[in-house]
Amino acid sequence: MNQEYAPQTLELALQAEWAASGRFTVQADDTREKFYCLAMFPYPSGRLHMGHVRNYTIADVIARYQRMQGKNVLQPMGWDAFGLPAENAAIANKVAPAKWTRENIDHMRAQLQRLGYAYDWDREIATCDPTYYRWEQWFFSRLHERGLVYKKMATVNWDPVDQTVLANEQVIDGRGWRSGAVVERREIPQWFIRITAYAEELLAGLDTLDGWPEAVRIMQRNWIGKSRGVELAFGLSSPIADHERIEVYTTRPDTLFGVTYLSLAAEHPITLALAEKNPELKEFVASCQQASVAEADMAQAEKLGMDTGLRAAHPLTGEAIPVWVANYVLMDYGSGAVMAVPAHDERDWEFAQKYQLPIKAVVCDAEGKPADTTDGAYTDRGLLTHSEEFSGLDFEQAFEGIAAKLEAAGMGRTTTQFRLRDWGVSRQRYWGTPIPMLQIEDGTDIPIPDDRLPSLLPEEVSMDGVTSPIKADRGLL
Repeated sequence: MNQEYAPQTLELALQAEWAASGRFTVQADDTREKFYCLAMFPYPSGRLHMGHVRNYTIADVIARYQRMQGKNVLQPMGWDAFGLPAENAAIANKVAPAKWTRENIDHMRAQLQRLGYAYDWDREIATCDPTYYRWEQWFFSRLHERGLVYKKMATVNWDPVDQTVLANEQVIDGRGWRSGAVVERREIPQWFIRITAYAEELLAGLDTLDGWPEAVRIMQRNWIGKSRGVELAFGLSSPIADHERIEVYTTRPDTLFGVTYLSLAAEHPITLALAEKNPELKEFVASCQQASVAEADMAQAEKLGMDTGLRAAHPLTGEAIPVWVANYVLMDYGSGAVMAVPAHDERDWEFAQKYQLPIKAVVCDAEGKPADTTDGAYTDRGLLTHSEEFSGLDFEQAFEGIAAKLEAAGMGRTTTQFRLRDWGVSRQRYWGTPIPMLQIEDGTDIPIPDDRLPSLLPEEVSMDGVTSPIKADRGLL
């Protein structure tokens, strides 16, 4: 070949011809097999990088190959356009997020088109367009109708600089992953989607995922975290914060006779009530609220706590059990209280060692002797010891026997719990889909009627710091 390949000329000419002829525009055609190729929509940051090129080239190769097989291929493109980065960039550039986002979309669209990907641009969407988020709001309303959406007060990770809630994974060494600010634990009203209603279905569905790596399925099972245990109560001599007893959940009721203290979360109502009259405890609670609650961080963090001075009655022996507040107990899990068995739980053992609390072994080791807990907790199951009439029973026998005695005494019941938690979807900042709910005079929230959707997000706004312009200017509502 004597001719030299000149991409600047040839590619532009071909791309112009594709656009003019609608080469990749797709129409319904029942005579051909359909193939849908959708790569994750890019966030319109303003410029493509090589990661975008790699990702969308792979998808485009797949789409073109399927088209060569004679299939009717749909490969659309859109923009994941809402979110905190756009709002922060708009603040920095002193421009409304809508204008900043759409200018970025225009530039990135031109870049994608210059790369020559086989997209049906007639089907382009942006998640910040009312024609798109109208259906997000419609779907939210359908979930609410079916009791799958609710609002409640919740303890969250709060970034005081970005003024938003962070997931546990977004808190690194106690600081916000973007701002670097020390994160606080706050209780604020939040909207939740009740994904826990599908916990059993999600778990069962893992067995139908042919071809999935077993390691991934195990990870998902652990994330859902189904466990059978016992909810039980330790009685208080007098009510505190309307609590007459401290309720806990345990998967190891066989260790009940080894309980030497109870641990409360820093956000537990009893803790907060006591802290109002105890400056030292109040300071400790505040320090807990600034610590990371990611599991990996908590596992490595030093176990810290304070004795509240309270005593709670053991549900079977009546023994007075000291009540502590501990930084390794989370309000989000279970009841926000833990029955501590230092001999048979590693975190409890560390805590008991630090504060010289009793350690009572009530499970025998493999040789049938009371477990040696000198150097750490013994977490295996075994025959019980020092457990009154339950001594000598194995785990299953002890589980059923202790659970039955607790239930007969009105102090417990067998139940199933999941590690999975409902999905918080509230928006504290401005640039996101408005939640389609109205608050009426009595404080009740009701869905916006379908014929009034979409509930529009005002776009002509002035950004003055991280405060939402909607909250700052009530006239926008």
